[in-house]
Amino acid sequence: MKGIAIYLEGGGTGAGSKALLRRGMGEFLQGVRNLARAKRLHWKIVACGGRDQAFDRFRNSIVNGDASVSLLLVDAEGPLHKNPREHLIQRDHWDLGFAQESRVQLMVQSMETWLIADPESLADYYGKGFVGKTLPAPSADLERLDRGRVEQYLQHSTRRTPKGEYKKIRDGSALLAMIDPEVVRGRCPSCKRLFATLEALISQA
Repeated sequence: MKGIAIYLEGGGTGAGSKALLRRGMGEFLQGVRNLARAKRLHWKIVACGGRDQAFDRFRNSIVNGDASVSLLLVDAEGPLHKNPREHLIQRDHWDLGFAQESRVQLMVQSMETWLIADPESLADYYGKGFVGKTLPAPSADLERLDRGRVEQYLQHSTRRTPKGEYKKIRDGSALLAMIDPEVVRGRCPSCKRLFATLEALISQA
């Protein structure tokens, strides 16, 4: 293994917005990125826009025999009742027979679930007018919340701030760079799994 490549859903259609998402996820994964670089492993995050585009690039990287280990990271888009690979085979009808289970990673149910896991960082980003009490309680099982409900939580808590209501393209990347990975890992098993997978790959390299 010469490195790690993560094919990430999101970033819209523009090169600029994709670059912002790539940097945001890079900051969120900074700890494992530093571990990889300490071992002189190549590190790449590719913001692909749509989920189908992320799948296509992930598949091509494996079929073409890339020297880096490739991972797919997309929204679950719903509750997770199966393992991630089976979930995507059933939901998106993707042929994932070529991919090991650990190479398929999900944000459950969406990236916004990871954002609301760290209300303190949201408050720092939005500032005056942010209403943290409208977010789920610390004991809530965040991954069971419908993604639409999660977005409503974000909108209601941010609508009175100078930045206004949460907007995915405008705010999502910046928030990814701010939220605390340890906090998110503690509240979102899907995030914990991603970090555990990356750390295991790096330690075995």
